[in-house]
Amino acid sequence: MKSIEIEEKIEAVRDVFNSGLTKSYDYRVETLDKLYASIDSNTEKINNALKSDLNKSDFEGYMTEVGLVLSELSFTRKHLKSWMSKDRKRVGLTQMPGSVYEMPEPYGVALIMAPWNYPFQLLFVPLIGAIAAGNCAILKTSKDTPETSKIMKEIIEEVFANGEVVFFEGGREINTILLEKTYDYIFFTGSEKVGRIVMEAASKNLTPVTLELGGKSPCIVDNSANIKKTAKRIVFGKLINSGQTCIAPDYVLVDEIVKKQLIEEMEKEIRRIYHSEDYYSNNHAKIINCSQYERLISFMEDEDIIFGGNCNDKSMQIDFTLIDEPDNNSIIMGEEIFGPLLPIISYKDIDDAVKIIKSKPKPLALYLFSNSDDTIGRILGEISFGGGCVNDTVTHFTGHHTGFGGVGNSGMGRYHGKNSFDTFSHKKTIFVKSEIADLDIRYHPYTNRKLKLIKKILK
Repeated sequence: MKSIEIEEKIEAVRDVFNSGLTKSYDYRVETLDKLYASIDSNTEKINNALKSDLNKSDFEGYMTEVGLVLSELSFTRKHLKSWMSKDRKRVGLTQMPGSVYEMPEPYGVALIMAPWNYPFQLLFVPLIGAIAAGNCAILKTSKDTPETSKIMKEIIEEVFANGEVVFFEGGREINTILLEKTYDYIFFTGSEKVGRIVMEAASKNLTPVTLELGGKSPCIVDNSANIKKTAKRIVFGKLINSGQTCIAPDYVLVDEIVKKQLIEEMEKEIRRIYHSEDYYSNNHAKIINCSQYERLISFMEDEDIIFGGNCNDKSMQIDFTLIDEPDNNSIIMGEEIFGPLLPIISYKDIDDAVKIIKSKPKPLALYLFSNSDDTIGRILGEISFGGGCVNDTVTHFTGHHTGFGGVGNSGMGRYHGKNSFDTFSHKKTIFVKSEIADLDIRYHPYTNRKLKLIKKILK
């Protein structure tokens, strides 16, 4: 698609926004309801597409993609009226007499760029926030998930028949053209490398951005943890989408006292899950493309594999793999793994674990397995990260009442629930001055008496 064609489509969307169509409460609610109905009725097609693109089972597809989107729609629909209402604030002394409130308004036309690992959920959850806030949107999906993109496009065209949302597919060429255009907001989910490109492009027009990136999310296990439950929950968080999850546990730092037990329990858990070749084949997500597959294989070279390590070139599936004590300067410890490989590193003192984490950029997530209040307090207070769990993995992502987002290299901005509405809304402050009384102090001529009085008021 040529640049001029894309420009025309974007301008058509801007015309729709300028018409005021998307701003009313009735429009927003009706559109959210239509979107819910369309997704719900197309669940089987969506799951089939996810199976084709990523080999996700129906259960995993619904749990991590379709179900989360439907839940987000229901929550947003329920609370939208209160979110849209004026938020009255306390009047300052210098404003009296009068009243003041904050009023949310949509930014305008938002560009939402989604990745391939959760192609459905990571497109529609931010879109829900954008629509709830009254915006129009330009959507861009990944070329690596063509079947999911196909059904998403069908849903978008069915629900947004007025041209308020436009859908683009394609690779880097389309990305480049899109980022040359002007938007009122950009929401990007993907790698840190591309995130920098997005932010650079946004800076040219001073466009506000939300960047949902990633990083090496550590998992700490101390000697007070329930090791059997810890192993089960780590495996759960790492196996989802075969580790192709921005908040998957990237490496484990475990107290040397319980390291052997933790490894044994994780091995038991994997054997319990993949009890047959048929179950493995149908429920273990594949690696998205050859490039990612070969990258993960290269990570295992010259490393001590203590469990797993098998690869299937035909299906592009890689076993859950435990790697023992990799060097902190190795390739596998130098970048986000984004696959079913899990390094295990022991420590003698919690200070050693903290030192390793702090040697790397701030992670998107951190997981701590401990029953020690002192350890929990120290780790949560001393280490900066986007969000995380104590005695669990990845589930902090699923709540509507709390925001999700990164910090530093792992991203900026927050979304989910009201945080999504706030992300796509500008809050403008409105002060309404009373005509009943008027303080003369602010008006010319200024005198020493007025100066003394203003000093007392503004202290």
